[in-house]
Amino acid sequence: MKILFYSTKPYDRYWFEPLGRDYGFDIHFLELPCNEETVVLARDYDVICVFVKDLVNASMIQFLYEHNVKGILLRSAGFNHVDVKAAEGKLVVLRVPSYSPEAVAEFAMTLLLTVNRRTHKAYNRTRDFNMSLNGLMGVDFYQKTAGIIGSGKIGQAMIRICKGFGMQVLAYDPYPVKNLDVEYMELTDLIKESDVISLHCPLTSGTKHMINRNTIAMMKDRVFLVNTSRGSLIETEALIEGLVNKKFGGVGLDVYEEEEGIFYEDRSTEIIQDENLARLMTFPNVLITSHMGFFTEEALQAIAIVTMENAYMLENGLPLVNQVGVLAEKK
Repeated sequence: MKILFYSTKPYDRYWFEPLGRDYGFDIHFLELPCNEETVVLARDYDVICVFVKDLVNASMIQFLYEHNVKGILLRSAGFNHVDVKAAEGKLVVLRVPSYSPEAVAEFAMTLLLTVNRRTHKAYNRTRDFNMSLNGLMGVDFYQKTAGIIGSGKIGQAMIRICKGFGMQVLAYDPYPVKNLDVEYMELTDLIKESDVISLHCPLTSGTKHMINRNTIAMMKDRVFLVNTSRGSLIETEALIEGLVNKKFGGVGLDVYEEEEGIFYEDRSTEIIQDENLARLMTFPNVLITSHMGFFTEEALQAIAIVTMENAYMLENGLPLVNQVGVLAEKK
């Protein structure tokens, strides 16, 4: 099987090269992202492998189909960057449904603790021997209420962590997990009652901008908001308005609504044209990281293993347990 990898970084090659050899795959790595301009490079391949920063729309799927590409391997759990509906009956789309839920949940708590106790600011100060504590005061999370939106594997890991901090935990999910030791409630009630809100749900037409002007208005004053899922769960302009009005105690974002072309790249010598992102960076109670919640050794290894297993199952006509799309859901 010939596989073309898009958006390859050195850490991708570290895991995928030896596994590819073990499976006997012919893998070619590109640093270029997958988009309408670069999809032509896939014409001689059996499958392509893409990451969350890539785009595979309907016209690209049609091109791949016409050039005998059989499938799309996702190095991610989310698949909102691929038009899976257009792929039905043409290409198989295979994802990595779970790699290390703990990696993302632990990072969500890292963002929360950091933006609360301002440890990133303290680090910079003390390196200059500025030992002043002014502006570094946080709050205790013990006995505070954490609202977890999405109770899949990552959400469940976050629930366990919050309980370890002695927090009362509430959860919202349209598909509650049976026998999960958590109090489920309606989304609006959770938003109203939580001191901390952490997002752990996929991006769909129903969840896009679930955090908006209306839901922000329902939140407690000085609420903490953390997003390690998908940027478009939050309406950015509404978030900025809330920050200006001092609604938030702290905001931790590992994802951003318009992160394509910025995240995962070094733009330190450039003038950023995204005014909303630049504005967010000016708030002292906002911490933004570059979609790195998944970035642990364990998670990267698991992503590589499952991705290669998906390719092997596709090549050998085995059951495609990680297929996404309407047809896969009916099986």
